[in-house]
Amino acid sequence: MDKESGHEPKTPAGGWGSLKEVSHILLEEKVPPQRAALLLKQNKPDGYACVSCAWAKPAHPHPAEFCESGAKATAWEVTSKRIDADFFASHTVRELEAWHDHDLEAAGRITVPLRYDAASDRYLEISWSQAFSEIGAQLRQLDPKSVVFYSSGRASLETSYMYQLFARMYGNNNLPDSSNMCHESTSVALPKSIGVPIGTVVLDDFEKTDCILFFGQNVGVNSPRMLHQLQEARKRGVPIITFNPLRERGLVSFTNPQSPVEMLTGSETPISTQYHQLKAGGDTAALMGLCKAVLEEDDAAEKRGDPPALDRAFLAEHTHGFGALAEKLRATTWSEIEQEAGLDRADIRDAARVYMASQAVIGIYGMGLTQHRNGVQNIQMLVNLLLMRGNIGKPGAGICPVRGHSNVQGQRTVGITEKPELAPLDKLKAQYGFEPPREKGLNTVEACEGIRDGKIKALVSLGGNLVRAVPEHGLMEAPWRNLPLSVQISTKLNRSHLVHGQAAYILPCLGRIEIDRQGGVEQAVSIEDSTGCMHGSRGYAEPAAGTLLSEPAIVAGLAKATLAPNPKVDWDAWVADYSRIRDAIAETYPEIFHDFNQRMWTPGGFRKPVAAAKREWKTPTGKANFTVPDSLKVDPDLPDREGTLRLFTVRSDGQFNTTIYSLDDRFRGVTGDRMVVFMSKADMDARGLQDGAKVSALTATDDGVERRVDGLTVMQYPVPRGCIAGYYPECNPLIPLWHYAKDSHVPAAKSIAVRIEAAQ
Repeated sequence: MDKESGHEPKTPAGGWGSLKEVSHILLEEKVPPQRAALLLKQNKPDGYACVSCAWAKPAHPHPAEFCESGAKATAWEVTSKRIDADFFASHTVRELEAWHDHDLEAAGRITVPLRYDAASDRYLEISWSQAFSEIGAQLRQLDPKSVVFYSSGRASLETSYMYQLFARMYGNNNLPDSSNMCHESTSVALPKSIGVPIGTVVLDDFEKTDCILFFGQNVGVNSPRMLHQLQEARKRGVPIITFNPLRERGLVSFTNPQSPVEMLTGSETPISTQYHQLKAGGDTAALMGLCKAVLEEDDAAEKRGDPPALDRAFLAEHTHGFGALAEKLRATTWSEIEQEAGLDRADIRDAARVYMASQAVIGIYGMGLTQHRNGVQNIQMLVNLLLMRGNIGKPGAGICPVRGHSNVQGQRTVGITEKPELAPLDKLKAQYGFEPPREKGLNTVEACEGIRDGKIKALVSLGGNLVRAVPEHGLMEAPWRNLPLSVQISTKLNRSHLVHGQAAYILPCLGRIEIDRQGGVEQAVSIEDSTGCMHGSRGYAEPAAGTLLSEPAIVAGLAKATLAPNPKVDWDAWVADYSRIRDAIAETYPEIFHDFNQRMWTPGGFRKPVAAAKREWKTPTGKANFTVPDSLKVDPDLPDREGTLRLFTVRSDGQFNTTIYSLDDRFRGVTGDRMVVFMSKADMDARGLQDGAKVSALTATDDGVERRVDGLTVMQYPVPRGCIAGYYPECNPLIPLWHYAKDSHVPAAKSIAVRIEAAQ
């Protein structure tokens, strides 16, 4: 690959840059000092759970248990800026469509319920009772199969439980969510391999590990609080080996903003002890190389009479299918591995030697593994590597998928799923006296296909900015506008309010940081973190407006207006006292949520049962299963051709998912612009491009559809040759809707075959 740094900054994650960013957004959002003090309650056992990432909340938190990203999310929510009916009196929807995504959300908190008026092209204020009545009347007229109930990952466990019950009592399992866009590959891969859909690692394991492997996860942007665990591990001498196409600053070095010594001296902790910039999508090949190196060393050790490199006792007692994998490893050549991974054999073997010298290894990954055509296979290959040396189900070891939204994992735990076999339908039937639908529902990609084809007639969205998050913008926006009904439960204005259905409603809700009073009594909610631990969360800020309703109250209002009365579901009682919702959850899921109200404030949370963490394998074989990869190729549908490049999408440090806090990306040297494509000097020279050149990107497909993004600026950057990077969601129009992970349907945003054309 090209070794020139281009625009790559050398500043560490954290440090003064992080403090400057936090100060800037607090001022920009006009957050007064008393509200800024809310940050000291963030992620505390008696405080509120961060509305940003899902990383674990420690039992013994730091004095300031928040990161730059979390502080931005808090400032974004408790901003002093407001949107009311007067705002829309001044701006038509067509005018707002021309605004940048950043400017839409930066306009402030929506404070009143709104209904779209086609005659004036404006949203007009409507009463809550009228909004519920009108939406309910329209839903009652529709075939339940034609309605989709989408949810982003920020809703509480209580709201999510009510929402899935509403959808199923209405008559469908059309419950796609943001998991379908990111970690559904995890939910498909892990049950087949180890019998659970989530990771096996908790915070305590970081104190006991002696090696950490990172694949495709940008900790400095997506989960910065994890840097505390990584820094502490490095100070103990724990090696951290990273495989990622870009050198992300959080995985290179870290200055702890909570350490006065580090801040005053400018000292940095190097994070990765090895950093391997593999090709985008080269993960299966790299993992095959690591597994092959372990197997070769085991063969050599046997010949020498040395201890084996494999954990043979573990393999015999706890695993199934290793022989087939070993056969595949021996048949796969190093030249194949090097070609597909974009790494040298010597580098892979160096990493394998460290792995084999370690007794307890954690494998961490993010969407760099999941968002590929072979995303499920990527994860199963990481499991294969860990199983070879018994690194699942013992202290300091295991697999650790890092989730995005703060409760995206939890909403799945309480029933948000389109897969009826994953929901306790018989229990819901007995508990609430109705017949739940048994047909498979629609995942996010299938919902988009239904909207495109005109089969979906209504979309109810619990949070999120779905129209901006999905692939294929060029083909999706027009049919989205043909939806007979769209309903958005939101805190701030976004693109999904502007690209709306023919009848469209915005229902503004309280944020998690705000005090939720029902009948004068303050309520609390709960969330699940990325390690499967449940936490209570209570708001501390006064609500942005007295006209806002809580998410549970909105879901209850919609349900009452839509469904026939059911004597076993008292929506009003649930809204009056959220502890009753938790009692209902505990009745549905007693193994996980017994004594829910008593345990929800446990410091560090209470963990749901994870059988694989105890070496109990809930698989058809009764053991952990090795899997054999179909191919090392990154993508059989969009193959590399002469002149094409592999585009992978990334986030900046100025965003969280579709929320754009600023147009800057200090970790990559970008200021005031997101229409950027990062490219190696070698690929620029091959195309006669100079740094700063204007180009267009076009998807290299043969399906007769032109997908392109114009107005991109080339930035020279250390990217593996043959690969380029661009920002999400700006590059989403280049992702074909059919270009998704096999088995999981996760959009394959991390490897898209594109051509680059110079601007005319």
